[in-house]
Amino acid sequence: MSLTLDDLWSLESYARQRPEFRARVMAHKKQRTVHVGKHLTLLFEDRLTIQYQIQEMLRIEKIFEPESIREELASYVSLIPDGDNWKATLLIEYSEVTERKRMLTRLKGIERALWLQVEGFEPVFPVADEDMERETAEKTSAVHFLRYTLSPSQREAVRSGAALTVGVNHPEYPVIRFVLEESVRHSLSSDITA
Repeated sequence: MSLTLDDLWSLESYARQRPEFRARVMAHKKQRTVHVGKHLTLLFEDRLTIQYQIQEMLRIEKIFEPESIREELASYVSLIPDGDNWKATLLIEYSEVTERKRMLTRLKGIERALWLQVEGFEPVFPVADEDMERETAEKTSAVHFLRYTLSPSQREAVRSGAALTVGVNHPEYPVIRFVLEESVRHSLSSDITA
């Protein structure tokens, strides 16, 4: 389910509702955040997380003109899952600047090496950065947008409660593989409707 202009609050209305809405979104995000080792975080987006992102951008930038709001919507709505996929923001996180620069050079391609596996099926590797290229010849970006598309059989298995495993295969990052917690699996299964 997408977002439209009618789904958003005005700046004044959002200011009143923001504390409660923000608390709800932060609790929701905890069930949709997966740490893959110390330096990779996947935030699985959905309608609520994207609405929050847009509302915050409108608030910070003090955007209130309908055409400018539509532009913000257009920038973000493609991150809402389509019913047959998961969409995630990948954050590559190194707190020390020098180490971050060095690792962004070494981790080229990591955005395509993070896989998800539905129990009983082969791993699904993502399509990365469909909106624009975020990797150069020298380095990768610290932020990527990923789409994991599932087959009809995988979707049925997810809806039936199949376990979900996440992993990464990259020569410059430790091999990691683990089963997602049930609360995260349950939250992600709600995205699969097709």
